[in-house]
Amino acid sequence: MPGGRQKASVAEVFLRFLRLGCISFGGPIAHIGYFRDEFVLRLRWLDEAAFAEVVGLCQSLPGPASSQVGFTIGLLEAGLHGAFAAWLAFTLPSALLMFALAEGHPLLDSSLGSGIIHGLQLVAVAVVAQAVLGMMRTLTPDVVRGPIALIAASIVLFVHRPLSQLAAIAVSAFLGLIVCRGTAPRHSTRINLSLPRHASSVAITLFLFLLVAPAVVLAARPSQALAVFQGFYLTGALVFGGGHVVLPLLQEATVTPGWIGTPTFLAGYGCAQALPGPLFTFAAYLGVLLHPKPNGLAGAVIALTAIFLPGLLLVVAVLPFWSRLRADPTTQSLLAGVNAGVVGILAAALYRPLWTSTVKAPLDYVLVLVAFLALIVGKVRPWIVVCVTAAAGAASPYLLHSSQ
Repeated sequence: MPGGRQKASVAEVFLRFLRLGCISFGGPIAHIGYFRDEFVLRLRWLDEAAFAEVVGLCQSLPGPASSQVGFTIGLLEAGLHGAFAAWLAFTLPSALLMFALAEGHPLLDSSLGSGIIHGLQLVAVAVVAQAVLGMMRTLTPDVVRGPIALIAASIVLFVHRPLSQLAAIAVSAFLGLIVCRGTAPRHSTRINLSLPRHASSVAITLFLFLLVAPAVVLAARPSQALAVFQGFYLTGALVFGGGHVVLPLLQEATVTPGWIGTPTFLAGYGCAQALPGPLFTFAAYLGVLLHPKPNGLAGAVIALTAIFLPGLLLVVAVLPFWSRLRADPTTQSLLAGVNAGVVGILAAALYRPLWTSTVKAPLDYVLVLVAFLALIVGKVRPWIVVCVTAAAGAASPYLLHSSQ
């Protein structure tokens, strides 16, 4: 932490993340851009290198990557209470919206709604581009780390597998051990944790217990509530990087056993793309509509808790060791490679899916460029850029979609 800075209270952590939960459109990669702007550039709770290490760690663990990054920032700033506050605040807005949609309020079918959605997707492109540019300057400033970022980006772009991001991180770490000796930042902020004793061992024990115990209990005594918990928990424990990778696993967990129909599933997933916050809150929508019971509010709570819990437990389990290891020169070389790889992964995601699925019509290029310049040159707050670009999308839906 910067010298002499007083850490934020749990209440401040909650309010900061609640605002981000309301405005962070664009999926997990865009969320990381919002986090960087808020907590690295503006509040300086973390420096650039520490933030990249957190991102690299969370990309390497199963679970919703952006939620894990937010959880970790809250943990570093205000301990376990701050971590829970960060997760709850960032998750709550989109979870409530998904719950409302499941209760019968499809608000996004009109041309006005489509225009707003497209405008929000465009501003996500600009936010991620800003993050990539800033992190390139700090984390890939030389001819050693630049190629690592390029290799990581190539793996993500050309290896179309769910674990491609994990493979990119692993290759980057290996290359860092070989070629990044002496390139790690010497004055990066030390990550300090505020955790109870034995928290790490308790977390990993609980993670493994919840991974195995439901199957054992269900074999002896059927329980729909426990089966729902198991399905969503396994999904959260097996998804690396979060985002769209969760789709096939959630479909397997809910559609295959007949708990929800395919059209209903896909309609909810489409709506989830338009909402702020983590995509994993799609679980709230599914939990409401599952049949047989539990469903409604009880189903939403079970589904949300189960899908997020394994990834958060793994952060608590692994982060203390990560913090101690980063002082070792060998680990620093590995982290230099990981940091460069994170830049490559972000750059790859900027191109696909963000750019390729969003920027199509001539006006799209204009709006992305204006939003990007507002962020980089004008230093305009991201939430203002979000609102203005969404308004532009709402005002010109026929132009935005003219070439689609």
